[in-house]
Amino acid sequence: MDKSLILNRLKNIKNFATDTELANFLNISRSTLSNWYARNSIDYDLLFSKCENNVDINWLLTGNGYNVKNESNVLAEPIESSRKTKDPIYELQRVPVFNLEATMGLVPLVDGNGVDEEKVIDYISIPSMPSCDGAIYASGDSMYPLLKSGDMIAYKRIAVERAQIFFGEMYIVAVKLDDFSTMKTVKFVHQSELGDEYIRLVSHNQHHTPKDVKLSQIAAIGLVRASIRLHN
Repeated sequence: MDKSLILNRLKNIKNFATDTELANFLNISRSTLSNWYARNSIDYDLLFSKCENNVDINWLLTGNGYNVKNESNVLAEPIESSRKTKDPIYELQRVPVFNLEATMGLVPLVDGNGVDEEKVIDYISIPSMPSCDGAIYASGDSMYPLLKSGDMIAYKRIAVERAQIFFGEMYIVAVKLDDFSTMKTVKFVHQSELGDEYIRLVSHNQHHTPKDVKLSQIAAIGLVRASIRLHN
């Protein structure tokens, strides 16, 4: 068994952006966590003790079933799929729609225990949609005509790490402007010619110039899983 999958599931459900945050949660050093990855080993007793209150252990070990005990936003079990990606598709899930203007990043959950209702403006349910953490409304024309302002975008948050990014895919990216604010943008994420410390944000609208930003400038990033367009 690839035990890094277990650690990555825990990192994602807790919304940890770095391995350092995961190590702090487990109350171990960053070097100990690195050794777990390198040696494909885990202290299961420690792991289970940290997760027993809210994270479903069967899901943590296998990726099957509910991810959080008594989770309210998933209404059905995963269904079988021939998709290449490994994350589950649910027959029906309740995805929160967030107002993210006042937040530092894409932070839909509170310590894995539930949704921060103060940031939720609605919920959506779409049959057979891949697992999503939340949804927001698009603004601007940088992805036009693929996305229009007002379209709803559902996303799955990932760790801000180069190894977690599927280059060429569409992401919601929260770029830090200063210590107190971020700019949320929807872009294709490509590799940058400036080196591994950077990523290139590319618009679908050719009138918008691509921009290279440092990974350290990214407060949060989410893979776009679905979009909804309303025709009035």
